[in-house]
Amino acid sequence: MKVLISRNIPDTTAVRLVEEGFDVITAEKGKIWTSEELINACQNVDFLLHRGGTVLDANFFLHCSHLKGVALTSVGYNHVDVAAATKACIPVSNTPDVLSDATADIALLLMLTVSRKAFFRANQVLRGEWKGSGATEDLGVELYRKTLGIFGLGRIGLALARRAKVIYGMEIIYYNRHRNVEAEREVDAVYVSFDELLERSDVISIHTNLSPETEDRFNAAAFRKMKKSAIFINTARGKIHNEVDLTEALASGDIWGAGLDVTNPEPMLPDNPLLNMPNVCVLPHIGSATMETRTKMAVMAANNLVAAKNGKRMPQVVNAEVYKMK
Repeated sequence: MKVLISRNIPDTTAVRLVEEGFDVITAEKGKIWTSEELINACQNVDFLLHRGGTVLDANFFLHCSHLKGVALTSVGYNHVDVAAATKACIPVSNTPDVLSDATADIALLLMLTVSRKAFFRANQVLRGEWKGSGATEDLGVELYRKTLGIFGLGRIGLALARRAKVIYGMEIIYYNRHRNVEAEREVDAVYVSFDELLERSDVISIHTNLSPETEDRFNAAAFRKMKKSAIFINTARGKIHNEVDLTEALASGDIWGAGLDVTNPEPMLPDNPLLNMPNVCVLPHIGSATMETRTKMAVMAANNLVAAKNGKRMPQVVNAEVYKMK
């Protein structure tokens, strides 16, 4: 059984796949596949271990219907046409639960960086513009006892809420499709409407999946309902916020600051005006970028492939209905 690894993973995981009987084909380091290249590369393999970078659309599954499984090394799978994969009877797996703490740390890092204008001030040092600190110029704000609003209070959101509650004594409010009783019990989280989340939060942090319901949810109308002192944080998916509207909201003072680990598009263009705003910090989608978390993600993906190779259900399959079709 042959497996194509579309982007680099830890060597120990590749070795494990070999030990499990796979013939492993690894892309050259830094390879960015076009859709056509990836389709061609998959013609002579049985499985794909995919680390993003290339969309797996209906055309991909039409031309790669022979694949016995696709294992993603990500939680999100909005870059995969799951319906097309299901139609081709190809199971697709993801890597839930392993990056909650790492991503929550990035959200907290962005909250701190934006609230103290640390990114902007550090760049002043690099440009040789460090002229001391005035009494009233470029001041930041504190997070202590403020209200943290979480849009999508799942595992990652709860991990952030724990940190914010313990470290800064922040009040936690949240908006979900369904109530999170565990979070209400553990961090005294309060379930609110979407409008109330916008109106009450000093910081809003996004931790939901990208879907038709959440795409562009944070637009000009939403930003206008937020406090003028509010900070907007997104470590989920760039399409959840409207980047043009966010830029205008910051420029006009509708909100105070923003911290982004995800943008639309990615990579962000270097002339994007957000990059020159003092109350903005943009990171290059590093929510899961720790040695520990990336290793766990690769191991989980490998475990899914091993299961598929042995004729078993992938433990983290996202389209379980394929097993009813066989």
